[in-house]
Amino acid sequence: MSERRGGETPRGPTLFLERQSYRRRRLSEVARLMPIFGAGLFMVPLLWPVGDESEQVQTSSAILYLFGVWGGLILAIALFGLVTRSWAQSDQREID
Repeated sequence: MSERRGGETPRGPTLFLERQSYRRRRLSEVARLMPIFGAGLFMVPLLWPVGDESEQVQTSSAILYLFGVWGGLILAIALFGLVTRSWAQSDQREID
């Protein structure tokens, strides 16, 4: 039976990603998915029932929902920017 060296498995060497490149990749994935998530939230009112007056959603409720989603997306993107900036600064400190 052969000895295994550190970092190797029977299938080959293990893949190790640096913390900085891993974070950057995950952040880019979140940035790509945010518009799709937002579009999905904006389309939710299209699923609301249309029919009798007893089942209909009021227009004012729909408008409040849309503005709430819009404001929530603005806050989410602002927080995402702050987190990204702080991670970039901490990664830069590790490099220096």
